[in-house]
Amino acid sequence: MKIQVVGAGCPKCQMVEANVKKACEELKLGAEVSHVYDVREFPKLGVRITPAVLVDGKIVVAGKVPTVEELKKLLGG
Repeated sequence: MKIQVVGAGCPKCQMVEANVKKACEELKLGAEVSHVYDVREFPKLGVRITPAVLVDGKIVVAGKVPTVEELKKLLGG
């Protein structure tokens, strides 16, 4: 599973990344988590509003900071 956090690095984006990592840790997922900071890449990924979370290329969250519990449900926990 490949998870991408998309955002320019603002505090909300950093919080999303931390929550994604915590959710993966709690679910014991061996996911590859990365953060896309380059705003030129956002449209290529289909992202119009940040922060966003993509799972295997599909946008699952956009424009909000999901909680760890919300992320766990999205990631299959």
